Amino acid sequence: MQYSIEGEPLPVVICNLAPGETMITEKGAMSWMSPNMHMETKGGGIGKMFGRMFSGESMFVNEYTAQNGPGMIAFASSFPGSIRAFQITPGNDLICQKSAFLASEVGVELSVHFQKRLGAGFFGGEGFVMQRLSGNGIAFIEIDGYVKEYELGPGQQIIIDTGYLAAMSSTCSIDVVTVPGVKNMLFGGEGIFNTVVTGPGRVYIQTMPASQLAAALGGVGTAAK
Repeated sequence: MQYSIEGEPLPVVICNLAPGETMITEKGAMSWMSPNMHMETKGGGIGKMFGRMFSGESMFVNEYTAQNGPGMIAFASSFPGSIRAFQITPGNDLICQKSAFLASEVGVELSVHFQKRLGAGFFGGEGFVMQRLSGNGIAFIEIDGYVKEYELGPGQQIIIDTGYLAAMSSTCSIDVVTVPGVKNMLFGGEGIFNTVVTGPGRVYIQTMPASQLAAALGGVGTAAK
């Protein structure tokens, strides 16, 4: 499979498949394709179906296979930002925000990832459940806005405001801390909790979470009234 990512800030990934190659995608992600791409909807077992549902995706996935020659299929982002390609290999899993998965080669498996710490799930902004991409193959994920990457060493930490964590290596851990000081919590405008990611591993931070944009647009709409 060969691919190109084009058109930021409204990107699309265009995949060119050899005969017999297959891509999997979330429901409704296909934007355009060549006529010889054959689609089949699959569940993959009750456990996997419910795992995908809890991780923010549809219980079913669509498989697209190039038949009778090379094929082409495109997957467009649903939100202004970035599409990133990740090479997933055994032992090199990726943990990402809910609904980040866009498409992948058929060897990649999408499953649920529960936070080890309950507080991290309820107050960290990334939700109690995240997505885990494992297996073997190239996966494409959507990131809201621009993406900034950091490589953390063992024990090295970074503090991230609520909702800005897009993805991280599975070797990283996540926790939540309260903003110090009651005055800071109530009047600082930064909320009550921050997300803390601890290395080793790579962290991907997004600059325009959908939730933040929705809040900003809601404020503009209220002010206009």
